[in-house]
Amino acid sequence: MSALTLKKVNKSFGNVHVLKDVDIEVQNGEFVVFVGPSGCGKSTLLRVIAGLEDATSGEVRIGDELVNNTPPSKRGIAMVFQSYALYPHLNVRKNMSLALKQAGQSKAVIDARVAEASRMLNLDPYLDRFPSELSGGQRQRVAIGRAIVREPKLFLFDEPLSNLDAALRMNTRIEIANLHRQLGASMIYVTHDQTEAMTLADKIVVLRDGRVEQVGSPMELYNNPANQFVAGFLGSPAMNFFPAAILDESDGDIMGVRPEDLYLSDKGKLGANVEHVEHLGGDTNVIAQVNGHQITARLFGQHDIDAGQNVRLGFKPERIFRFDAAGARLS
Repeated sequence: MSALTLKKVNKSFGNVHVLKDVDIEVQNGEFVVFVGPSGCGKSTLLRVIAGLEDATSGEVRIGDELVNNTPPSKRGIAMVFQSYALYPHLNVRKNMSLALKQAGQSKAVIDARVAEASRMLNLDPYLDRFPSELSGGQRQRVAIGRAIVREPKLFLFDEPLSNLDAALRMNTRIEIANLHRQLGASMIYVTHDQTEAMTLADKIVVLRDGRVEQVGSPMELYNNPANQFVAGFLGSPAMNFFPAAILDESDGDIMGVRPEDLYLSDKGKLGANVEHVEHLGGDTNVIAQVNGHQITARLFGQHDIDAGQNVRLGFKPERIFRFDAAGARLS
């Protein structure tokens, strides 16, 4: 049985059409990430699933139940927001248990669920602390714990790591991945960060301008993007694009090659003038101009290359992506 099914979901705010015929299916136990640039509709879509916004048309089903007219509290979902939304006057234990108390659960059930969530998230030392006494990462773990104790049918995460620094983002990302493995729960996670999408998802839904561009596993989308938008959105550094005419190619209007598929070669087809070099230790990113188009080569290891230097770059022909003038994938 599917955990979530969306059929032809549309959402408009007045004359602004935000979501356009969205079809998505989430299987039981699946971790699905909605990804796309700011304004693509991903957070609005999450709010429609949660019942915080009404779909203008289409069907929203959680399990077998049509929930278009079901209030958020009755949908069996738990949501973790970008802002932690903790009650400052309650300690960690009481923040995590409040929803269960309001639902009339017994003290024994509440204590057992809070203890289990605390164990999963390593929150035992902080149960008697107040939010003001916690770091940002600890507060987010409390917010996640508050969702866990409800034992929802569906977890919804709305850019939960955006307020954390880089190191905390990585650590919390690992915690969320481990949590998914432990719970085996269905999770939907919204982010604009393609690294989060690639590292967390069983399945990625790429959105643009309120439409679904492509759905698939991280590696399916990375290796076989449906169009130029998906190809350019997933991957860091991003895929390079340049006119096919640079290589005297007639099979396509636009050529794409990922930075890691470029290499230094005296016989390389691309003559490049180096603009900038990023020495990262394990990798070296070379940003260069090729016939007036900026491209990035990601070279393994350390390389003695300087800005202003002329180099030649080669690539494997089978790693070239071809697109038509509208950005549709040709091969």
